[in-house]
Amino acid sequence: MQEQVLKTIHQRRSCRRFQEQALPEKVVAAILSAGTWAPTAGNVQPWFFYVVRDGYLKEKLSQSALGQGFIAEAPVVVVVCADTQRARATYKQRGVDLYCLQDTAAACQNMLLAAHALGVGSCWVGAFDERSVSQLLGVLPAHRPVAILCFGKPAEVPRNPGRRALEDVVIEVD
Repeated sequence: MQEQVLKTIHQRRSCRRFQEQALPEKVVAAILSAGTWAPTAGNVQPWFFYVVRDGYLKEKLSQSALGQGFIAEAPVVVVVCADTQRARATYKQRGVDLYCLQDTAAACQNMLLAAHALGVGSCWVGAFDERSVSQLLGVLPAHRPVAILCFGKPAEVPRNPGRRALEDVVIEVD
């Protein structure tokens, strides 16, 4: 089991080409559920997931994301939001400025890994206009869009982009 988790982590890639077929609702629910099992400061769970399947809305989201057209092609798009009000109630400003962003990032990673384990391609998009996305989806005022996640059956196997060597990123402190 541990080897399978590491294999999933190592093999997951960002997918930007999707097949047109819809994802089964059971698969989408499993991916969203994985997000709710992410670690979270003080168990605040400040995440909200806006699920988008409508073609018009996906096209508008892609325009709000610097014209990244693959967003419109993904069968399911999830806008992951941090509930700043919920974070503030427990951790004051630090909850708003840091903890809710860390928590939602962890939820995103869980969903991407779950998608890969289920044979679903995914991509994390961070470059987008928050205000535009909020207006388009009617996002609640306390919900801050943090990421756009795209999901669908991959139309190709994304290449391995490689990673920096551990010796380039690890600093031992004694």
